Amino acid sequence: MTIQTIQQQYAKTVYEQVLEFDKAHSGKEDKARKEYGSMAHKLPVLVRQAGLVQALVFVATRGKGKDSQKEFLEHLAQTMGAGSFGDLLDQVRTAPLVEYMLLTRQTLWALEWYKRFAQSVLGIDPTEEGD
Repeated sequence: MTIQTIQQQYAKTVYEQVLEFDKAHSGKEDKARKEYGSMAHKLPVLVRQAGLVQALVFVATRGKGKDSQKEFLEHLAQTMGAGSFGDLLDQVRTAPLVEYMLLTRQTLWALEWYKRFAQSVLGIDPTEEGD
């Protein structure tokens, strides 16, 4: 039995998700790749500026009709151990303060891996716009 840090677990999960997304959208949907990668770069900033629950709600309502952003949010929820994005949203919306702070920190850790792999696997530069 090997013990992994939460960072290692996030890295493994996120890498697999981004790799799968890349394969599914390779060559045919550059816009989807840019939207996904752009969200990976922008969401951590939004979380730091507005707070976790506000950022997640904003992105969810803003991303209506953008399947790649919905997929990103579902991936994030899976990484965070929630069954779906709706479950993650319920969890952060109802969490007591200490748990909310921990969820925010853990989400930011996971989002760092999304940023790294969006850049390395998807080739999305942080200055590119995906909207």
